[in-house]
Formats: sequence, C-alpha cells, structure tokens
Amino acid sequence: MSFPLSLPRLLRVRTPWPRALRALSTTRPRLQSPIHPIPYTEACPSPTCACAPTPPGLDIDRRTPLLNTMAPYTEQVLLCTGKADWASNLEDDGGDTATFVKGLKRVIGKGGEAFDPFTNVLITASSLPASPAADTTTAYLFPSFQRIPAIRHDASSFRALAAAYLKPETLHPMHAALAPAHRAALTRDPAAANALPAPDPVTHPVILICGHGGRDARCGAMGPVLQRQFEEVLARSGTEALVAQISHIGGHKYAGNVIVYLPPGWGGGSKSESGSEGEGGRLAGCGIWYGRVGPEQVEGVVAETVLKGRVVGELLRGGVMQGGGNVGRLVEAQLKEERGEGEARLRLRPRARAAA
Repeated sequence: MSFPLSLPRLLRVRTPWPRALRALSTTRPRLQSPIHPIPYTEACPSPTCACAPTPPGLDIDRRTPLLNTMAPYTEQVLLCTGKADWASNLEDDGGDTATFVKGLKRVIGKGGEAFDPFTNVLITASSLPASPAADTTTAYLFPSFQRIPAIRHDASSFRALAAAYLKPETLHPMHAALAPAHRAALTRDPAAANALPAPDPVTHPVILICGHGGRDARCGAMGPVLQRQFEEVLARSGTEALVAQISHIGGHKYAGNVIVYLPPGWGGGSKSESGSEGEGGRLAGCGIWYGRVGPEQVEGVVAETVLKGRVVGELLRGGVMQGGGNVGRLVEAQLKEERGEGEARLRLRPRARAAA
C-alpha cells in the first residue's frame, strides 16, 4: 500500500483511518515473522463516555518520542502472585515470588547455566490469582500465549521451563564457535515440557498495566485507575479479557504503561459472515506496548487495538510478534521506506492531553 502523504503531513493527520504497514525482513532470520500487514491509526479516538480522572501531580514525560522505547525481548514470563504491588526488586519481595525469580535466574540469568545474551526473557510479577498449591507458581508465557499452572519451586522445574519454552529454537550466529554440547545446552528442547504441568492455551486478550508503586509512584498511581477503566470499558463492549497490574517493565516516566496481548486466532470478538476472523484478528499473536495511556485513552485502545486490530501510533512504544518480529521497528522501517527517508529517525509526536 502506498503512503502519498509526506511524514510531517502524516503526523498532523488526526483521523482514525487505518494504514496497513507490511512487515519487512530482518537480518536475523531466527526472529523473522510471517509477513502480514500491521494496521495503523495515528491518533487515539476521544472517549464517548465519562472517564475516571487522571491522578494529579504526576511527572509524566510527554515530550520524548515513544516509538521503540520498549526493550526487545523473546518471551515474557508473567508470575501470578495475587497481589498488586511488590518490592522494588522482585528478588527482595519474599515468599513465592522471590523464590521463583531467583530460581529461574539461576538458569537463564546472567551467570546462569543457560544464560544467552542474545535471548532476553522478561520475568514480571502480576496481580493475577496465585497458585493455590503450596510451593508452586502459575505463570503465563507471552507471546507463546500459554498458561502453565502450579510450577514447582525446584531446580528441575526451572530447568524444564527454560528448556521447553524460553531458550531459542535457533541460536544466534555468534554462537557458531561453541562446542556442540554447549550449543545443545542453550537450544530449546520441547520434550522438557513433559516435566511440567500441561499448559493451557490463552484464548482471550490479556491487558497488563504497570502498577509497581514499590518501584515508582507514577505507575503506582496510574495502575489501579487504568485497571478499573479497562475492566469497565471491556464489560461495556461485551469483550472477555484478563486485566491485571504488573511489576516494572521499564519507562515509568511514560506512565501509564500498558501491554495488550491478542492471542492467535483472536478476531476482535466477532466473526465475519463467512465465519473467518473479524477485523480485530489482524494483530492476533502480537503483544502491543503503549505508553502515556490515561483513562481517556482506554476506550480508544480497546476499540482500535482489541476490537479492530489497529496499532495506535501516538501511544506506541513497540511490540512483539509470535515467531519473532519487533512491531515498533517494523512500523518505523515501513514508514521510512515509503518516504525514502533512509536512516532519518521517525518521531511520532505525543498529542497534548486535556487537563483533568
């Protein structure tokens, strides 16, 4: 699809018309995703209903461009802790959360037996209900879209989790000089899943909001407000989804920080007359990161991203795709290519927020 507008003119457009951005090839085949368009709308629509007020007095960075402020990662391990705040460092939180984080980091963390500097795994706590079984933790994996219940807190389980789900299927070319045994130890082994409880596929959207007040007061203030707003908007739209607060994901100055995971096969909660996926399915299998989300943007994020499958440009920090692919880089590269801008940096300007 061609983009006839110049970049400055594009950035002045405030209509919610989508743009389909095609995924480009990368120089790292192991992270390549299937080619499919990334529908895009620059501006988040204004709300149609009254919203909760934004907490006052928060020092939010509204000047720095958001695009590509997400640190790339291969998998997010989301721990179900049953609480909405944690110590600044999860390893100091105590109890099951600290036990799990320390145990998994002994396998894949820096200095761990299976540490791979080219495979970045996020370990994040969430407010989703904790496992009822003693000495176990339930974890979600994104963008694998799997829920693994009651993982035991022992070394063999942590090794199995890493081997079955977190190690790369194909090693980075820089590992070519390693001994075969070392390469094998760093490579995924699906058979290791047999040592863990059977996973359940995630079939509905999952919306994660940083509410880590123990790390930064801005997210601590925004998290609960946004969680309630998302739950209300989703209920009004009749959309079944999980909404939870999570621990630090980087970029507190961009609060509220939100991740929207749309599972494979998601069709925006509707089916077309032919029985195929609805228009919302165009982001199925993706995780979209947004920043500077206030209560007044929640309705727009649900409408555009969850239901219509469109990325909201003015809020976009980045995103991941199942099978590999960085949504932010793909959006940036496509816009550059269409305008012949070479290495010029794309800057999506934040829209001024109305006073609360």
